[in-house]
Amino acid sequence: MTFTLSSPAFTMNGAIPIAHTCDGDETVPPLAWSAAPAQTKSFALIVDDPDAPDPKAPKRTYVHWVAYDIPSSATTMDAQHREGLNDARKRGYTGPCPPVGRHRYFFKLYALDTELGDLGHPTKADLERAMDGHVLAHAQLIGTYEH
Repeated sequence: MTFTLSSPAFTMNGAIPIAHTCDGDETVPPLAWSAAPAQTKSFALIVDDPDAPDPKAPKRTYVHWVAYDIPSSATTMDAQHREGLNDARKRGYTGPCPPVGRHRYFFKLYALDTELGDLGHPTKADLERAMDGHVLAHAQLIGTYEH
């Protein structure tokens, strides 16, 4: 079986519901995964938008969520985990809020062969450095949103 990430809220390349965006309550979309490698010790999640600020002329990748040390027994984001800083300089999830056009939001889940421990307030780059050499598998779900 292949390591997969899914959501009951939206399908691959489907629209993310308003409730999970800045136009709603910015609640975390429900995420679930299956078929992680048996050697998995923890998971990490990065959610980002490579289309910022305008999908027709992207200039940067905007980070919406950095989460790590999700227990290996977890199959949803309901489990306790540590959170890093997103590009709003906040811990936790910041929902899609594109200034113009329909943006893509990449939900990237990594199965790791270790627990990372307390990294303080890691950014996406910090987390990627900490994960280097420890990724067993990677699963991805892409959602879209436009005001």
